[in-house]
Parts: sequence; structure tokens; C-alpha cells
Amino acid sequence: MTVTCKRIQIGTHGQGEIINVTAEITREVGNSGVNSGTVTVFIPGSTAGVTTIEYEPGLLVDMKAMWERIIPSNINYDHDKAWGDGNGHSHIRASLLGPSITIPFINKRLTLGTWQQIVIIDFDVRPRSREIILQIMGE
Repeated sequence: MTVTCKRIQIGTHGQGEIINVTAEITREVGNSGVNSGTVTVFIPGSTAGVTTIEYEPGLLVDMKAMWERIIPSNINYDHDKAWGDGNGHSHIRASLLGPSITIPFINKRLTLGTWQQIVIIDFDVRPRSREIILQIMGE
């Protein structure tokens, strides 16, 4: 079995921005030298997460609205009282979404569904430079 790690750098605007990273991950898997296996997509930090969605304008709006309904940005959070950075909701949203996903690939092709794309969601309240870590494992 081969294990390789890759890193992808992206700039974000925060505020719940949803970024499609499918093409970058597809490229890295294709160039990894691994034919079939899994890729784990991990984003370090406590105010961003990763998932899959159908990346289309209506769903992007729906996703942002959903986060605001279940974890509002305009209420008081003890984290904000402690640190004064106004991103308590960002931490909670990211922890609910999670920092990683694992996707199988066969013949260097991700096994995503037709309308399924890999996205990073940056919940922080300011722009950030983010690193995505890929661990590619297989044969």
C-alpha cells in the first residue's frame, strides 16, 4: 500500500463562504501515483469544515440560510465573551460539520455522484489563508 500526502492552499473570505475544491482534489489524486484507494480531505483549524454538496447557486443560498437558522450569528456566545473575536458561531458550525471526509477512488477517479462536489466551508468572520491536507492511500 502507498500513502502520500498533498497540500492545497486556498484563500477564503469567511462568512460561510462555500468553495468547490473538487477539481484540485481530483488533480492531486490523478497525479499521486495511486490507482485505487481512498483520499482523506482534512482542513486544519476550528472555524472551517468540509463536506459534499451539489454545488449550484440555489443550494449555496440554502446552505448559508440553514447554518443561520440552526446556529445564528447574531446571538451571544460565551466564546465571544472570553475572546472578543465574534466568531463563537463559527466554531460551533465547524464542529458540527466536521474537519474531514474520506472518498474512495477507482482507476484514479473519485467515486462521487453525478452532482456531488467536495466543498470547504469557511465559517470564520474574516478572510483566511487555508490549507487543505490530502492523505491518499491505496495501490
